[in-house]
Amino acid sequence: MYTTVLLEKLRWPVLVIAILASVVGSQAIITGTFSIIKQCSALSCFPGVKIVHTSSTVHGQIYIPEINWILMILCLAVTIGFNNTKHLANAQGLAVITVMLVTTCLMSLVIVLVWNKSIFIALGFLIFFGSIEVMYFSASLGKFHEGAWVPITLSFIFMVVMSVWHYGTIKKYEFDVQNKVSVNWLLNLGPSLGIVRVRGIGLIHTELMSGIPAIFSHFVTNLPAFHQVLVFLCVKSVPVPHVEPEERFLVGRIGPKEYRLYRVIVRYGYRDVQQDDLEFEKELINSIAEFIRSGGADQNGFVEGSEKLSSISSGAIPLWEEGGDGEVDGPASPNKEINQQTVAPQRKKARFVLPKSAQVDAEVRSELQDLMDAREAGMSFILGHSHMKAKSGSSFVKRIVINFFYEFLRRNSRGPSYAANIPHASTLEVGMVYQV
Repeated sequence: MYTTVLLEKLRWPVLVIAILASVVGSQAIITGTFSIIKQCSALSCFPGVKIVHTSSTVHGQIYIPEINWILMILCLAVTIGFNNTKHLANAQGLAVITVMLVTTCLMSLVIVLVWNKSIFIALGFLIFFGSIEVMYFSASLGKFHEGAWVPITLSFIFMVVMSVWHYGTIKKYEFDVQNKVSVNWLLNLGPSLGIVRVRGIGLIHTELMSGIPAIFSHFVTNLPAFHQVLVFLCVKSVPVPHVEPEERFLVGRIGPKEYRLYRVIVRYGYRDVQQDDLEFEKELINSIAEFIRSGGADQNGFVEGSEKLSSISSGAIPLWEEGGDGEVDGPASPNKEINQQTVAPQRKKARFVLPKSAQVDAEVRSELQDLMDAREAGMSFILGHSHMKAKSGSSFVKRIVINFFYEFLRRNSRGPSYAANIPHASTLEVGMVYQV
């Protein structure tokens, strides 16, 4: 009788403590899952997901909405599907002991590779702790049909997803590198081959930081024309909160000056807000203009392959913008707020000109004038839209993995963040099939 009364009094305090412990445990699992998914995405071992950085100072504080929803659905499915605490305990037990066993195996590698200790110490550590954990692991496997199958099944599914994505990404990268077009091929294109240069600026978005992507050669082969000013644009995210304006743009030249070919690498921090298309175009043009004016020689430049890229501060050259009536409005400031609804109707009338007081030689002024004339004609964004397909004669497994599983993951994963800020009216998508 006394024991029953005592248990009744302790029921609610124990229930509160259990709920609080569950909250703490769930937060640890969620945070750990977010961190692992982020690292896997950085290593190209997991499809692209939206990563929200919740702190301006701590890089590791992140939130992934898709993974959060998946965890919620899995928790509800397991809880409702089992409807039995015994099965839940068996599933949790196998998951916990598996983590401990994997941690012990990895710790033995740390002892040898990181701490530079003797291999016998690592083997002793592995045998002592591993033997104990193997006994618990084998006991948990005995409850496979009583709930322990859940962590194994989920682990197998995620392992398949990661393996397929990593395999497809490696094959795509190998195709890009092997089919990368040489600069000489591009420089040899001319009127004699039926290639013409049209007015305007063409932005070729690419993930390559050197060389010319195969998607461009595919585009030129089917449509033998490209813009009078061609910019190969690469947008990269760096693991710092903010990138200073003077370090955001890396500008380089491809080939001789008269070809008007440039490479621009734009770097954003994880807390930087990418500008709208009008503001981005102004900063991009200003950076290229400053690169031209400085002759491409910058002490902060570095060599990427055979191309020299220079760190350029956007807006360093004094560019001026004229309205539709020809009156000078003032210098184009990268920090100026622009109302798109007001500017868009007069966008074709806007023109960038060099001040007469700018001290530049005739060759530089001619190149800058070509850049401004091309900007006045308009800017086009050229995006690659690739599809993966296994080569004819490939094995059945490879065809299934590439043609179905990888393509399904690619279609349902997030693309590059910069694609959302590109104006659809000025966008040209070039489709290409990757035979891997």
